[in-house]
Amino acid sequence: MSSSTSLRIDKWLWAARFFKTRSLATNSVELGRVLQNEQRVKPAHAVKLGDQLEIQQGEQTWTVVVLGLSEVRGPAPVAQTLYQETEESKEKRQQRAENRRMQVEPSIHIQSRPTKKQRRQLTHISFD
Repeated sequence: MSSSTSLRIDKWLWAARFFKTRSLATNSVELGRVLQNEQRVKPAHAVKLGDQLEIQQGEQTWTVVVLGLSEVRGPAPVAQTLYQETEESKEKRQQRAENRRMQVEPSIHIQSRPTKKQRRQLTHISFD
């Protein structure tokens, strides 16, 4: 962890392992997928201890509070000490995961393509 009081938001997102590369973090911030204290910011905006970040990545959304700053990308256990996810965010993510598990796969009812005989029967039925 660094002793400075602020750090670029894109660098922090990369160091906290929310994004694999810093350029991906920069693009997400530019597209408005990362909010700092409920406001859009630019990639060079400074993150300070205690800031609340809302990070959207695909279908996943995290709401975290910044607990530490680091300019280097370290191992995952160290990166997880840089933030704390809010209880509300954890509940929402778990609920979405449960909903995805409960959804029925649309292709489960499709057996296979009709055979030539079945296709003839389908066209014959539709013209009667």
